[in-house]
Amino acid sequence: MNVYNQSGDVFVKKLAAQAKSNERFEVFQHVCMYTLEVILKCAFSYSEDVQTAGDSNEYVNTVNRITDAVTYRFLNPLMYFDTIWNLSSIGRQFKKDCNFVHTVAEEVIDNRRDALNKQDSTKGSRYTDFLDILLTACDEDGQGLTKLEIRNEVDTFLFEGHDTTASAISWILYSLAEHPECQQKCQTEIDEILAGKETDDLEWSDLSHLEYLTMCIKEGMRLHAPVPAITRDITEDFDLGDRVAPKGTTVIANIWVLNHMETIWGPDHMEFKPERFSKENIDRIEHFQYVPFSAGPRNCIGQVFAMNEEKVILTKLLRNFTFRLDPSHTVKRKMSSVMRTQNGMYMFVEKRRLE
Repeated sequence: MNVYNQSGDVFVKKLAAQAKSNERFEVFQHVCMYTLEVILKCAFSYSEDVQTAGDSNEYVNTVNRITDAVTYRFLNPLMYFDTIWNLSSIGRQFKKDCNFVHTVAEEVIDNRRDALNKQDSTKGSRYTDFLDILLTACDEDGQGLTKLEIRNEVDTFLFEGHDTTASAISWILYSLAEHPECQQKCQTEIDEILAGKETDDLEWSDLSHLEYLTMCIKEGMRLHAPVPAITRDITEDFDLGDRVAPKGTTVIANIWVLNHMETIWGPDHMEFKPERFSKENIDRIEHFQYVPFSAGPRNCIGQVFAMNEEKVILTKLLRNFTFRLDPSHTVKRKMSSVMRTQNGMYMFVEKRRLE
C-alpha cells in the first residue's frame, strides 16, 4: 500500500504540470511508467523512480513491440516456421527485444544476489520480496532454482505485472472521461472516504469502501478486456457439444468475445454501465461469464495485487483531477496480447478545487 501511494503521488505531481499547461497528454505511456515502477518496487525492492526518468522507457517500449510481434506471428501462418520467422525483419527485432528484456531481468537478479551474498538482506527493515524468495528457495535436497528458472519467473512478473494492469487503468480512465457523470460519482465517493484525513493516501481498510469505483473498474475490464484472449492446453478429451477437442489440443478462450456476447450481456453490451456489477446485479453473473483474470487452476496469481493497485491509483488521480477526452482525437483499439490503442489515448486534466 505504501508503494501504491508513494508512486501515485509521483504520478499526481507529473499530471499537475499537465493541468497547469492545459496540454493534452498520452495516457498509456504515463500509466505504464507508474505500473512498471510499482511492480519493480513491490516484487524486487527496486529503489529508483522510474516515472521521473522520462516520458519514454525502453523496457516499456520493448514489451510493447514483443506483444505486437507475438500477435503478428500468431495471425500469419507462414511465420509459424522458425526459418521464415527468424529471417523476417519482425522476427529479427523480436530476438533483439527478447535479449534486451532478459538482460534487464538478469541485471535485477545479479544485483540482488550480490546483496544477499554480502549480507542477509531478507532480514531487517526491508520486507522479504518475491525475488528474495526465488533466490533463497530450496527443495528437500537443498537444490535451488537455476538462473534460467529464476529469470523466467522475473520476466513473467515484470512483463505481466505492469503491462496488463496499465491497460486496465488506461481504459477505465477512458470510460470515466467519456462518462462525466460516472467520473463525478467516483469522485464523490472518494471525497467521502478521504474526508478528514491529513493526506490522500488510502489505507488497506479503505479499499472495501470504494464500492462504486470497484463497479467502474469491473465494468471497464468487461467493456475493454485488457487481456483479450488466453490460451490453454487441453489435458484430457474435452466435449465441446458439437465436437470433441482431443487431449493435447491448444485452445483459445476469447475473453473479448465473451464480454460482448449479446445473449449474455444484452443488446447494450458495448455501453459502459457500472451498475452491471452492483450488489443487486452481481449475483446474476455466472461464474465463467466474467473472467478478466482467467479462472481455474491457471488463473492470474496477481489479480488481487492488480485490483488493489487499480483502486489506489484511480483514487489518487480522481481525487486530484477531472479527466476529459481530446475531442480532436479518435481512440482506436489495437488488439494484441494486451489491449492497446492504434494511435494513442489523449486526454486533458483539470485540477480539482477541494474544499
